[in-house]
Amino acid sequence: MSEAKNILLVGVGGQGTILASKILSDALVKAGYDVKMSEVHGMSQRGGNVSTQIRYGEKVYSPIIGIGEADVIVAFEKMEALRWIEYLKPDGKIVINDYEIPSAPILMGKAEYPKGITETLKEKADILVLKAAEVAQSLGNPRVMNIVLLGSLVKAMDISGIDWDEVIRDNVKKGFEDINIKAFNEGMKQ
Repeated sequence: MSEAKNILLVGVGGQGTILASKILSDALVKAGYDVKMSEVHGMSQRGGNVSTQIRYGEKVYSPIIGIGEADVIVAFEKMEALRWIEYLKPDGKIVINDYEIPSAPILMGKAEYPKGITETLKEKADILVLKAAEVAQSLGNPRVMNIVLLGSLVKAMDISGIDWDEVIRDNVKKGFEDINIKAFNEGMKQ
């Protein structure tokens, strides 16, 4: 791979965006890629947005993805997909979790959650919409939604030749390895 690949993961604080990014970055390093990762926690503990930029390839000089440069955007929450769409390449893909987390202005009644997000994005990009929260719930742990999305990303980008079970085991809390591996495999099926 001569050109770096660019992945943008976006969500809301508490959704596990950063853990998914760390697992992905660790896996890519183990696969022999040069990997750069940057994360922004904008008031994440209060439900603010969180974004992680991952770039990988033979040689990567910066972790920053510019507007129109992301090969894939993974949106852990629908509104975040809309917020970050300008970063997607014209031929890029978006993996969207069909999940809504109302922002503070929406909760206070000062704004409404946008309607038709998925339809708007379908007009602009190649999208995959999945209900990662429902998949995680069916596995018995809603907190593994992030790993379901990671599995979907890996499938969408066709990232192969990596022992994902090992990488997940190395990065998640002890006692939660098996459920996270199941979540990843379910994401790969989406």
